[in-house]
Amino acid sequence: MRVDLKTPDIVPVRILLLIPLLVCILSGSTMAAELDSGYYRDVKQGWWWYHNQPREEQKKEEPKPEKKSRRLPSMKDFTREQLWRMHPDDFQELLMDFQKKAVMQLTEESVNEYLIMQEIASKRSLAYANVAAYVQQKNPRLGVPEYSLATPGMVANTRMRNSDVESRIHAAKNDYALLYFYSPACEFCRAQDGILRYFREKYGWEIRAYGITSSLASRLNVTMAPSTVLIYRNSRDSFPVSAGVVSLTEIEQRLYRGIRLLAGENSPQNFSLYGFQQGGSFDVDRPQEEELP
Repeated sequence: MRVDLKTPDIVPVRILLLIPLLVCILSGSTMAAELDSGYYRDVKQGWWWYHNQPREEQKKEEPKPEKKSRRLPSMKDFTREQLWRMHPDDFQELLMDFQKKAVMQLTEESVNEYLIMQEIASKRSLAYANVAAYVQQKNPRLGVPEYSLATPGMVANTRMRNSDVESRIHAAKNDYALLYFYSPACEFCRAQDGILRYFREKYGWEIRAYGITSSLASRLNVTMAPSTVLIYRNSRDSFPVSAGVVSLTEIEQRLYRGIRLLAGENSPQNFSLYGFQQGGSFDVDRPQEEELP
């Protein structure tokens, strides 16, 4: 049997073949739209996609205010009475401003102004010195030395000091002793040996010598040779006298102060006070006789 294939019968088949192609085209368009929407692009930023954090915008620095030019002082702005009564801090600042002005301008007028300020400053200092001298002479206990500053007064003061030192050391020879720490190979110790020998002949003190490596040196924290330490026989108290080579006069002065301190005749506040000065204007422990105004 013969079949006659006509064109109208073939058209539907072609249409059927085009349908899948159209579906693919439409699907592609849909995916492109979704990609454009950012969905798939954002999905890529998951756990396995690393990206740098956006940098913070740098803060804009605020413009600094312009430094105002400093106004230069002028002597026309002040009277001498104002400058004379001005607070010392304000006067000092103004004096420096006039000096800077003179150095900067280098004119006769600016230098003259600065010299006027210096003259006023000198006169104020002189006025204070005169008032202080007046007050001290009117109230002798306020800082005036107990002895004259003239040569005879100074000689008398030296004689009294030496007498006080020597008599106190002589009187203390039975209650005190010196510990002397040395090293056999120390040249400085040999020099100190002669000085201590002369001291013992003059005062009759007992001097006990110990090596610098002895246990007593360690106990008294003596680490330098030569060194001397004052001890009080009636107690375990001790007081360092010297470290290194010192003269006889220096030993006497230090012993005198140490003796008075260990005997309770003095205090650290009056450490340099001599016996004949006790109760005088140099004694910081002296009670005030008058109330402050």
